[in-house]
Amino acid sequence: MHKYTVNASLQVLPIATEKHPYEWVDEAIAIIKQSGIQCEVGPFTTVVEGTYEQVMNAINDINEYLYNKHCNEWILSVQLQIRSGGDITGAEKTSKHK
Repeated sequence: MHKYTVNASLQVLPIATEKHPYEWVDEAIAIIKQSGIQCEVGPFTTVVEGTYEQVMNAINDINEYLYNKHCNEWILSVQLQIRSGGDITGAEKTSKHK
């Protein structure tokens, strides 16, 4: 895949009883922040920007973390926008509304 910036929205929905779901979500957000990719945490999703490889690595890291920490079950929803000829950023899509 190319090295341009892609834009994605990630939402972790833990189906877990071993601890409060927000705790799992906070841990997933920490993983995203540790990845070094740009992120903006919202009330329902976290929007990230980085190369395709960086974003997919963050998704993989979240899944591996939840699995290794024995989260019972989760849904990870991803919306990913890719532009084949250049960067796509959240600012480009939302700046006219700010």
